[in-house]
Amino acid sequence: MALLNIDNISVSYGSIKALKQVSMHVNEGDIVSLIGANGAGKSTLLKAIVGLEPLVEGSITFEDEIICCDTVSKSVPTEKIAKKGIALVPEGRRVFADMSVEENLDMGAFLIRDEEVIRKKKEEMYDFFPILGARRKQKTRSLSGGEQQMMAIARALMSSPRMILLDEPGLGLAPLIIQDIFDKIAYINKSENVTVFLVEQNARMALKASTEGYVMENGRIVLSGSSKDLLNNDSVQSAYLGA
Repeated sequence: MALLNIDNISVSYGSIKALKQVSMHVNEGDIVSLIGANGAGKSTLLKAIVGLEPLVEGSITFEDEIICCDTVSKSVPTEKIAKKGIALVPEGRRVFADMSVEENLDMGAFLIRDEEVIRKKKEEMYDFFPILGARRKQKTRSLSGGEQQMMAIARALMSSPRMILLDEPGLGLAPLIIQDIFDKIAYINKSENVTVFLVEQNARMALKASTEGYVMENGRIVLSGSSKDLLNNDSVQSAYLGA
């Protein structure tokens, strides 16, 4: 069943169309990847899903309910989209550098009013990412890039989302750290039943990690299909896999 439906959406920055009539869907329980060159519009799409970029055309539905459309009065505010169960891990992590790990996790629980639930969620995150538990009182700026990425994912999971949007989780990280993070993503999907929409420039890793995939070029979806088929597609191989 499609949890997220994106229907013919366009997003503009002034006279420049960043997204051009994009349609796609993410089925519940899947890991879906979106690959493409830098500047193709991938991050803009994720921002549009959570209401951070207004649509000039089309609509986005979550559980068959419109959350974003080209009519402002029918669109849902970003905080209410989060409350419906969508969490975004933005490109570059966007951590609160002068706050501790624990304080960053508290920020991820801003929708939760029960202090005991927040405490339990933090302990779950410390169990899932032991390095965060060991450094819970440290300022986030003192963490390595990989540790900050883990914290950004943990912060998103604090709200117990149904779907997590990951924007370039491997950006700027060493291969072993990237593999560790992708292993965590697979665990979140299988064990926590969290649907994952993954944007990643490392096309090979993204497609291997996902069940379905889309290719974006210049703001348009130009290819889609099973991730296995895309891995074996000649055009994808020559453009994104170095084959």
